[in-house]
Amino acid sequence: MLTPVLLSGGVGSRLWPVSRETHPKQFQPLAGELSMLQQTLQRTSGMEETRPLVVCNEEHRFMVAEQLRQVDLQASALILEPRGRNTAPAVALAAIQALAKDRDALLLVLPADHLIREVDAFVEAVGKAVPLAQQGRLVTFGVVPSAAETGYGYIKCGESLDTDLYDLERFVEKPDAATAQAYVDSGSYLWNSGMFLLRAETYLDQLASHAPEILNCCRQAMEHASADLDFVRPDAEAFDQCPSDSIDYAVMEKTDAGAVVSLDCGWSDVGAWSSLWDVAERDADGNARIGDVVVDNCHNNYLRSESRLLAATGVDDLVVVETADAVLVSHRDKVQDVKRIVNRLKAEQRQEVALHRRVYRPWGSYESLITADRFQVKRIVVNPGQTLSLQLHHHRAEHWIVVHGTAEVTCEDRVFMLGEDESTYIPLGHKHRLANPGRIPLELIEVQSGAYLGEDDIVRFQDEYGRSS
Repeated sequence: MLTPVLLSGGVGSRLWPVSRETHPKQFQPLAGELSMLQQTLQRTSGMEETRPLVVCNEEHRFMVAEQLRQVDLQASALILEPRGRNTAPAVALAAIQALAKDRDALLLVLPADHLIREVDAFVEAVGKAVPLAQQGRLVTFGVVPSAAETGYGYIKCGESLDTDLYDLERFVEKPDAATAQAYVDSGSYLWNSGMFLLRAETYLDQLASHAPEILNCCRQAMEHASADLDFVRPDAEAFDQCPSDSIDYAVMEKTDAGAVVSLDCGWSDVGAWSSLWDVAERDADGNARIGDVVVDNCHNNYLRSESRLLAATGVDDLVVVETADAVLVSHRDKVQDVKRIVNRLKAEQRQEVALHRRVYRPWGSYESLITADRFQVKRIVVNPGQTLSLQLHHHRAEHWIVVHGTAEVTCEDRVFMLGEDESTYIPLGHKHRLANPGRIPLELIEVQSGAYLGEDDIVRFQDEYGRSS
């Protein structure tokens, strides 16, 4: 049986300002109604498989769980990396977890933030790879290049094994334009997709040979892991000692057991805004328009509006992306340089690098509407059946106004219900809690007032999500 392993640790900084550290691109609906993570999960649903394993970081754990719930899927485990250590350790953690339940576990390793338009072709390619992986080959999927792309690494195919199946000769780093064109012209090179099919036991054996320190650290981390519902937390101290390395460098470039499946399925790693323009539906003038967008005399632009009207006139070959708190403008050929903007914002400690105006929490989300001296207005959404922590604030009081749904409010020793158009006041220093006992989302407006309004002014006494003091 196949076990899909979704690697969900990336940040996607080249897709800023939509992709941010606390809500990166794999959780965003960038190419359709479902997020990239949800699309990745669903494209494996036609295969004979076990429940997926998801490897993500601690901060995103409830976001992953909620996105699985939305598409009615359940993971066999969510493995929470204490630190990002690249793909080789992430796959090792998944392999150790899978082997604990199935000694013959076959892992389909998939980045959670890739786009595949022709799912049937992908499923067919996986089927071709299965016999090779069962024989102990480490199979990678090489994408048939549609252009001399310099933003991807390449795979050199060796001897043909069968239709679309080859020995793996070598991996090649991202080439310059002339070299990329030579690769495409030769017909022997494929794009490196970062997707793999391999036996868990075989992968760990290869790590033992080629990267034993990674294997030892991961084994120790999983031996001392803690479990909480579907969450598996590898031991942080052991995992911190693990070298950071990709599966390509740690294993695939050194193994003599590599194989390649040629894949032609409309694949993209969605690594930049230009990639989304490539795959988006466009108007007669080549403009991709997402959201509330009006154009006049514009050609070949990617125009995305998330919170207001975006109007453009007389511009060509641009990327314009609007969010509630930031706007990106770039030439379509220069979008790889967005990462430089992100690095500059990090250096200036700008919160727009990490946070959206809407911030997701295990219980729902909040959105800052107005922030001024000594007061702040937020829109809070609490998912059905969810409860915030029992907490107090030293520096602010709060007013809550219910606009949709029903709220259960705890304030000191009182517990009472609020319906739509009802409100309450939470004095400074009072223990309080908000819960949604209903079956529809609870929406309310919160007005904070006080000398300090920072999110760190919270003392938690009880919390369902393990965040109490």
